[in-house]
Amino acid sequence: MTEQTISVETLFDGEKFRQYQTIYLDNGRIKAIDKTPSVLPTLSGILVPGYIDTQVNGGGGKLFNHSPDVETLKIIAKAHQQFGTTGWLPTLVTDSLEKMQQAADAIALAIQDPSLGILGIHFEGPHLSSEKKGVHSESFIRKLSKAEMSIFARKDIGKVVVTVAPEVVSAVEVKSLTDLGVIVSLGHSNATIEQTNEALNAGATGFTHLFNAMSPFESRKPGMVGAALLNEASFAGVILDGIHVHPESVKLAIKSKPNMMLVTDAMPPVGSNEESFEFFNETIVKNGSKLTDREGRLAGSALDMAQAVQNAEKLVGLGLAQAISLASHNPARFLGLSRDYGSLKVGQKANMSLLNNKREVQKVWINGTNLD
Repeated sequence: MTEQTISVETLFDGEKFRQYQTIYLDNGRIKAIDKTPSVLPTLSGILVPGYIDTQVNGGGGKLFNHSPDVETLKIIAKAHQQFGTTGWLPTLVTDSLEKMQQAADAIALAIQDPSLGILGIHFEGPHLSSEKKGVHSESFIRKLSKAEMSIFARKDIGKVVVTVAPEVVSAVEVKSLTDLGVIVSLGHSNATIEQTNEALNAGATGFTHLFNAMSPFESRKPGMVGAALLNEASFAGVILDGIHVHPESVKLAIKSKPNMMLVTDAMPPVGSNEESFEFFNETIVKNGSKLTDREGRLAGSALDMAQAVQNAEKLVGLGLAQAISLASHNPARFLGLSRDYGSLKVGQKANMSLLNNKREVQKVWINGTNLD
């Protein structure tokens, strides 16, 4: 890749806004940032770090579980990139061992193409609580075994996030996972605060879609939500679509917990005209921005990251800097990738998006390459 320059009206580097800046790129990384020379044309808008989504089930009319292959990953990547997502974890919800193996094999191939922005894989299950399974298929929910451990231990699939329920996966097993380099997230669980804290002490560092599909906070039973809000070191994703969680609950969580992240939990309708899709033996229907099964249970979302950032400002009242950090810097830190991702600073990969004043995405770059 040849050297290039990008001059913008406003730059948000992950910490502060800077006016009329030029980024100098070399081989997909930021070589320098300086005041724009008057001779260079300037793009109008705000250049921000690319969004990182750690929970993407589908997009572009495709569901990863249905066809866990490279072609599906390409379609999903393209669907989300138009909304500013430059790094993401394809997410496989609870499924068979064979499907898990297929998914891992597909990731191992697709991750070799940097333009797709794939950073690893998120296995949301199958080691979950049947009581809090949501729309996950109970027929595939099971205990952790050596077969799944061998998949989680693979070193050719990038960052591996596994969502588990602490009442199903013991603290000893959590430690075994983290010893392998797996990032353990807690969710789809009816665990007590004591069980949750045991998992955190064993090395779990995340909570999957905070408030949803987990034991709630009650006066005499703080549950998993209570443990999450009290544990400042861990990270928690939140589906900020105005449907999954009340905005006031999100405000409370952000005040209690500095390490919040925006996630989409996106399904096939994102980036497509799909109004319904098959999910195992269920038909999921889109009504406005809401996805439900025939029993009215939420089934993922039709949310994209650009809208999530807009909602963080409009529904929760966050400043733009904090909203963007929830979509970029914090997920990069959760994945242990903040050295290369989540900010726009010298030495980092040039993954970034140009926003207009409505926070809509105008242009996207991955490793310095404009995806237009």
